[in-house]
Amino acid sequence: MVTHMNWQTLSSNSQYLTAVAIKDELDQGHYQEVRIGLEELIEALSRSEKRALKSQLVRLMMHIIKWNSQPDKRTLSWVASIKNAREEIADIQEEIPSLNNTVIESLWNKVFIIAKRDAEAEMGKKSSINYLSWQEVFVDEYDMDVF
Repeated sequence: MVTHMNWQTLSSNSQYLTAVAIKDELDQGHYQEVRIGLEELIEALSRSEKRALKSQLVRLMMHIIKWNSQPDKRTLSWVASIKNAREEIADIQEEIPSLNNTVIESLWNKVFIIAKRDAEAEMGKKSSINYLSWQEVFVDEYDMDVF
């Protein structure tokens, strides 16, 4: 009798152990289990990449909010963080084309709320910024020479 693995729990806890378990099931010829395991692993990887995209978008928006809210406290590290987050987002999108601009747009409002909360916590004050445009987040240049 074939025991059925709890693939969803396993893939949520460890993608590596899920891959090992899939290999073991494959070695034993349990192809239906392999299929189920692979499907869950793919879903887990997708969730993980989407979380990474969301995290980078929060970081990017947070620094832009701080940039616009505290022009007298701008730093080179903010510039570097903005550029790095943009690069990370582009890399994620290149590696996983399904995480396209439409996905970013679907996350936009939720991410902005988190970014504003985090920026305000770091600044120790409220920000008057209530929205960031695509232009501000992905196109505008942020440099210490441009004020």
